[in-house]
Amino acid sequence: MKKFYISFIVFILFSSIGLAQEFNVNLYGSYTFQDRFDSYYDYGSYYEGKIEDGFQWGAGLELKTSPYMGVELLYLRQDTNAPTHYLDEGFFANERFTNFDLAINYVMIGGNRYFGASNSPLQGFGGLMAGMVIANLENPDNGNSETATKFAWGAKFGGIYWMSPRVGLKMQAQLVSAVQTVGGGFYFSGYGPSAGLSTYSTFYQFSLGGGLVFKMN
Repeated sequence: MKKFYISFIVFILFSSIGLAQEFNVNLYGSYTFQDRFDSYYDYGSYYEGKIEDGFQWGAGLELKTSPYMGVELLYLRQDTNAPTHYLDEGFFANERFTNFDLAINYVMIGGNRYFGASNSPLQGFGGLMAGMVIANLENPDNGNSETATKFAWGAKFGGIYWMSPRVGLKMQAQLVSAVQTVGGGFYFSGYGPSAGLSTYSTFYQFSLGGGLVFKMN
């Protein structure tokens, strides 16, 4: 599944290179709000918890195919925790609590639509994106860890104030979602985490922040 996501991203990116009229580098920093998740299995196991809020950072390479359209390859990272209640399927099943360490990496490609006069220092934008999330979950109680790759999608909107012809200040709101129904999901246990195959939990991460935009040509 990971190879499919990477192939999709590379195909869209290379398809846009020949149409590019401008190259921008975007640097991002934002505050990401917490989100709850849960998963219940047919055979009685379950987990429920939350992804804690925190700082998310990243960078993007944007190919502007026109003054009002851009294609962006984007990477985002957040290091956080996932306090979780779950059923421990040992010899005697019992409910447990663990504050898991969670690293979330998004690799996305998307289209951005810009609004406003081309000669104005203020410019609005909105965008949609799709790609993958690579999440690493570690149990601090026993040192076990697991990595999962999921389909992810997102949307954003905001504005840019161009402080000079080459440097702009970006402010934006963003929503990114990892769809755990695609390819299974994390299964939280006292022995794990380990991979589960029948979870239906999806999490959403909403963030407010901004960054800098650099025109490279």
